[in-house]
Amino acid sequence: MTARRPIKVVCHRGANQFAPENTYASSQICIDWGMDVIEIDVNTSNDGVLYLLHGPELETTTEGHGLIMAQLSQDIDQLHAGYRFGPPYQAEPLPRLEDYLLWAKGNAQLFLDVKFANLQHLVDLIRRTGWERDCFFWFGLPELARTFRHLAPDLRLKVNADGVEDVETAAVDFQADIIETSAEHMSPAIRDACRRLNMQWMIYYQGCDPHFFRRMIQMQPDYINTNYGDRLLKEMQTMTNSAY
Repeated sequence: MTARRPIKVVCHRGANQFAPENTYASSQICIDWGMDVIEIDVNTSNDGVLYLLHGPELETTTEGHGLIMAQLSQDIDQLHAGYRFGPPYQAEPLPRLEDYLLWAKGNAQLFLDVKFANLQHLVDLIRRTGWERDCFFWFGLPELARTFRHLAPDLRLKVNADGVEDVETAAVDFQADIIETSAEHMSPAIRDACRRLNMQWMIYYQGCDPHFFRRMIQMQPDYINTNYGDRLLKEMQTMTNSAY
């Protein structure tokens, strides 16, 4: 596992600037960098096999066509997640979630963005592979988040919030463990509300401006979710050395 840092770096879809998103290759780069958390997307085949894929369209990253939930796993296993990325990653496979969990165990924590899944199947898989303490989850639909919380009250759930009222709602309605705020909505008030309610705070930033990295670091969140984990870590190290 990575060294302890005051702010954990979350690599959005792995090191997706260097290797295809949601693959072993992009995750291995994150592990080599010493990143704290790898964000992956979870989707499901027609026969119920869980995969790493944002999707739901297969053609977004692979040579396949159509929705992943309309395809059988035996066909999905033949696809290449790096098909549109180019060499040397064109042959990179589309990972099954179970295989990936076994591969990644002990190397980083995981943030699972669940697009489509049988929630009981997913929870059972997390428990069977021993990931209970090393991952957290997000669901785009509130009803899925509520179902998940009922099925797994001990597993960590992330909820998005743009203001203090949203943070308070997340605590009451979802018993959220982590609040994620987009960079444009980050504020000391949200940070303080999270701490008052015993929740962790994460900022999501899509850009790579070093000045904005520093602004986020000065906010002292628990996590920063980024497409540029290597650049963020460099700024964190620079600011630590200068005793910000």
